[in-house]
Amino acid sequence: MKISEQWLRQWVNPANTSEQLAEQLTMAGLEIDDQYAVARAFNGVVVGEVISVEPHPDADKLRVTQVNIGNDVPIQIVCGAPNVRVGMKAPVATVGAVLPTNDSSNDKAGFHIKASELRGIASNGMLCGASEIDLTDDIDGLLELPEDAPIGTDIREYLGLDNQIFDIAITPNRGDCFSVRGIAREISVMNDLPVQTPDTINISQTESQASDDTHSTPSVTVNAPDACPRYLLQSINDIDRSIDTPKWMQDALVQSGLRSHNFLVDLTNYVLMEFGQPLHAFDADSIVGDINVRLAQPKETITLLNEQTISLTGDELVIADDKGVLALAGIMGGQRSSVTDKTTNILLESAFFSPLAIAGRARRFGLHTDASQRFERGVDFELPAQALARARDLITSITGGQAGSIAKSEHNEQLPARTPITLPIAKVRDVIGIEISPDLMVRILTQLGLIVEQTADALICTPPSYRFDLSIKEDLIEEIARIYGYDNIPSTLPHLQVSMDYDDTADLTYEMKLALVDAGYMEAISFSFSDAKLEALIDDEALGEVLALANPISSDLAVMRRTLLSSLLPCVQYNLNRQQSRVRFFETGLSFVGRSISDLVQTPSMALVAVGNVWDEQAYQNRALDFYDLKHDVEQLVPAQLDSARIRYERSDLDFLHPGQSAKLYIDEHYIGWLGQLHPNTAKQLDLPVTWVAQLELAPLLTLAREQNAIVTPSKFPQVRRDIAILVDSDISVQTLQATIRAAAGALLTGLWLFDVYQGENVPKNQRSLAFAITWQDKSQTLSDEAVKVITDKVVNALTTQHGAQLRDS
Repeated sequence: MKISEQWLRQWVNPANTSEQLAEQLTMAGLEIDDQYAVARAFNGVVVGEVISVEPHPDADKLRVTQVNIGNDVPIQIVCGAPNVRVGMKAPVATVGAVLPTNDSSNDKAGFHIKASELRGIASNGMLCGASEIDLTDDIDGLLELPEDAPIGTDIREYLGLDNQIFDIAITPNRGDCFSVRGIAREISVMNDLPVQTPDTINISQTESQASDDTHSTPSVTVNAPDACPRYLLQSINDIDRSIDTPKWMQDALVQSGLRSHNFLVDLTNYVLMEFGQPLHAFDADSIVGDINVRLAQPKETITLLNEQTISLTGDELVIADDKGVLALAGIMGGQRSSVTDKTTNILLESAFFSPLAIAGRARRFGLHTDASQRFERGVDFELPAQALARARDLITSITGGQAGSIAKSEHNEQLPARTPITLPIAKVRDVIGIEISPDLMVRILTQLGLIVEQTADALICTPPSYRFDLSIKEDLIEEIARIYGYDNIPSTLPHLQVSMDYDDTADLTYEMKLALVDAGYMEAISFSFSDAKLEALIDDEALGEVLALANPISSDLAVMRRTLLSSLLPCVQYNLNRQQSRVRFFETGLSFVGRSISDLVQTPSMALVAVGNVWDEQAYQNRALDFYDLKHDVEQLVPAQLDSARIRYERSDLDFLHPGQSAKLYIDEHYIGWLGQLHPNTAKQLDLPVTWVAQLELAPLLTLAREQNAIVTPSKFPQVRRDIAILVDSDISVQTLQATIRAAAGALLTGLWLFDVYQGENVPKNQRSLAFAITWQDKSQTLSDEAVKVITDKVVNALTTQHGAQLRDS
């Protein structure tokens, strides 16, 4: 909400500077989002009076004027404004003046006014329009000033252009602060000053108007008293519509971020900003019969002021006459009863509508109005009579209209109850942490408008009619702390005996992340939510049920992910669509499996995905990723101290993986995860190329990483290597053959790896040639060729006996 400092200071005027006032409001919970002057900086502009206007001898659209700016001699200015005339007063930029510019890059330099010649005629200044002094650009031509504007006065001083505007972020619970008076109340409490009603406000008693019997006010019936406990309606007749909105009112509205329309609309907006009470004016001559405040009938329609026709459902509160709906109560009026330039008789409405009766109705029809914003948060239910009187007095004093009688309906038993709140004095100290005297508490709460009764150990407080946010003792403690000043409460750390144990989970996980970064992967951090359609593609019975969200943030994030792959694949799609052909991502997080919250299983996991070539584009020969590249990257995550013989792979049967290019990973008997190529059918539906994926469970990996290996003294004797090439059936896995070799190679075995695979010429169909390197080492002696031959023969014999292997000729 935008509010003028000048307007605020009419109600309460502390000695604070503008900056101090803004800081004070922010510290009290009314955060200042922005603070700025009415107009940007400029100088050298004064009030001037045009004393003569002559045509330019060389230009049809220019005029040569003489302007009095308070000096001994008038100045000559060549002007092209169509509305320049003798006797008018306007802003005059004198020679040397610096005006604001629309070019933000040149804003500091400004636009300099110099003496010049226009078509051969000297011009010593410039007559200004509104936009040239950083005001509204809605006015064509020169900005015409009132006749009583003092000649020679600095225009910034005369128009109040240094007046500061505060843009205040009002929180939803502080509906009482949606007005000048509401903010003034807060400032008055913080500075221990009374709120002074401005001299311009003279609210007469609402029951003692001069009544005009020619136009009586229709009677009012409220058929929904729980939604509208208080409704006031007053007729005002014979309004002079030729009178424009006074400049002081226009300025106040514009500075509050509201556009000036016509006097009646401006008047209701002005009282809205001043008091916080929404008002509505009906064209009295368009009303048929009496006024009825009721719930809408299903499928009843109304065309609103914004020309939107809506069909009502039956739970909306409406204002109606004998002909039908006139207004959507507390939100927006209707076209049929709207005031126009010809309206001279009005019915002025001021009411209290229950927040529950208004909440959600505006959004239902795509509406958001100042009235609905306030009524939804709660408007002071004692305010309607005051606001009605203020509006009536302004109308009659400015336009000469005649006020008629007031028709009203009040159901006091339906008004919000002001229930006393008991606040134990000791509770304040316990919550805030410092000692505040009961007398100070009473003073703060009383200044805030509460009725306070003090007992020996408690304060019994009744909130005022405008504070809907005060209902429990914690609310009162917050108010005390807020006004006392949060910055006056010392920050004291608690003295606790804390026993902290070192948890290495983060460190071990970080080491795994570094291994992937070193391998060229980038970490992704994404939502734990997933697209139900994507979950259907990445599906397998082993993944379990999908958990749907009750209130998803969007339709494509409606379920919990069962695998981190659900988060990484959209990242791959996004990057491939932006010409990134080589993509590597990993993510750590939770995967969620379960039909409901009660049986939900959350598994900490790490997943990786890779697409494209092995290396970035370079001069050397490149190649596409394959299963063994992915396997290598996955094995970098296995704790380094583990014996590679403990790692075991089994064929994967996951439906979303390629059946011939995937595997499950085990260490000993611990299931670690899966890896492989995304199934071609799944990749095709996602418009992805060949994609390699893996997911590992972190818990067993971290447990294995914590294992402590015994320190082994290295042997000083040389290591011996033998290579064995064998022919075996293609369906025998390398892992099975390695297990046989390890069992036969004995305790001196130090290394075993596959270094060649061949299928083709000279190799029988359904067989392949595998070459293994085997190393042995003894700690007590150098191994002889004879001893190594014995072990090698044992290995070959085991392979032949168990797997039908044939030793290939060297």
